[in-house]
Order: sequence, then C-alpha cells, then structure tokens
Amino acid sequence: MPLKTVFFISDGTGITAASMGHSLLTQFPDIQLSKQFRPFIDTLEKARTVVNEINALSQRTREKPILFTTIVDSTIREEIGRSQAVVLDLFHGFIQQLSKHWHTEANPYIGRAHGLEDNPTYNVRIDALNYTLSTDDGLGYQLYPEADVILIGVSRSGKTPTCLYLAMHFGIYAANYAYTDDDGQYFELLPELKAQRSKLFGLVISPEHLHEIRTKRKPNTEYASLARCQQELKMMRDLLTREKIPFIDATVRSVEEISTTIVTQMGLIRRDV
Repeated sequence: MPLKTVFFISDGTGITAASMGHSLLTQFPDIQLSKQFRPFIDTLEKARTVVNEINALSQRTREKPILFTTIVDSTIREEIGRSQAVVLDLFHGFIQQLSKHWHTEANPYIGRAHGLEDNPTYNVRIDALNYTLSTDDGLGYQLYPEADVILIGVSRSGKTPTCLYLAMHFGIYAANYAYTDDDGQYFELLPELKAQRSKLFGLVISPEHLHEIRTKRKPNTEYASLARCQQELKMMRDLLTREKIPFIDATVRSVEEISTTIVTQMGLIRRDV
C-alpha cells in the first residue's frame, strides 16, 4: 500500500494537533504514513505557502492528504480549508459547541493550550520534573517523603521514562530506585523504602525484553545476559509479591499507559489540571 500523507498544521507549537491526530491514527495500524509537521502557521502568507505545498502534492499523487489542524485565527483557518485535502479541524467544531452550550463567545489566543499563561500549572510540572531528576535511580533518599509515588524495579525496566512522563504530564513527584546485584541475591526493601511503603509501585518486564534492552547498552556482559535478567526479575517479582506491592508488567505497554495505570491504581492526584 502506498504511503498516505498526513499533515499536522498549527498556528502554535503543533503539540495538540500531533497528540490528538496520532491518537486517531493509531486506529488504522495497517496504513503506512508519511507525517508532515507544519507548526507556527500564524500568518496568511505562511498559510498560503502550506496550501500551495498541499495542492501540489495532491495533484502529483492524485490523492488528497489528511490535515489535522488546530488553527485559532478564522482567516488563516479558512485559507487552510481551501486546500485540496481532507481537513480535520480539532479545535473549531468543539469551540463552537462549547460557545453554544455556555451562551458565550470564546476568546481565541494562539498558543494558549501550551503557553505560560497558567503559570501555577507550568511551575508545578517544572518542580515535579526537578524532583524526579533529583531522585532518579536511587538518588536523594532524603527527598522520598515528598514523593507521590516511588517506582521500584530492576535496572532498565522503564522506571526513569515513566517517572519523567508522570512529572511532565501530570505534575506528579515520582522517584525511583533500581535494584541491582549490589542489593545481593535476595532483594529486600531498604529502610528508606520501608518508611514510604504506601508509595511504592513496581515495574517488571519479560526477561527476553530486558536482555534485549541491556544488550544494546552493554553487549556481551554478564549484566546483559539472559540468565542474569531472569534471575533479577524473579527476585523482583518475589519481593513485590512478598511485600504485597502493586506492580505492572511493562513489556508491551507504552509509557503513557503505564503512567495512567499507576495514577489510577495508586489514586494519585494530578497537578496538571
């Protein structure tokens, strides 16, 4: 099947268009996509340039591309709408419905969705991110009382990416501790972790996947061997089961799904809203 071209067009960063568009596109896994990003289309001149590009592509391929747009300015939005494409406006239709329901007009402002107008929320995310970096991989034990959640698991099981996602998207203070061979042949809770037991959440993955990840990082080492991965993960699962600590198998889950599962299961309060 030939590539299908998809444009993400915004008068701001394009983060909203890309995020919402990608969520819809995942429902069509068999379609091969060529993704084109066009952020900061905030003048008529820029809009016309993009429209000319889209029209040329449409005529060359004899197929209309898909456009995911989040354009606030009505004049620019109308210009984009004249293109030879299937335009999916991710803002305008919803804003119209909200305005009608609340009997009030919207006050459009470019970049408001991801700008700094809501400074408290922005600052919360930055503070959470700084906390996560200060407590990554066993650092900053003394800061554990401030944590909303502390992830535990063996090295390279996905703790750091998950903590960063929790901080950046939910404003959650997430620390993590990696169990290694330094913790001996029988994993136990450290005193610092026992003191925060209600905040603990475990991550495990399959030995084969862990072996693959570690091999890319440190090939041909004992650390990356399948036997070592199997042993560590068995000890990790034994610890989590013995201590009745909730955990999730992250092998086939995205960081978004892992993070949302943790927030839900732990009953964490999101600070990003």
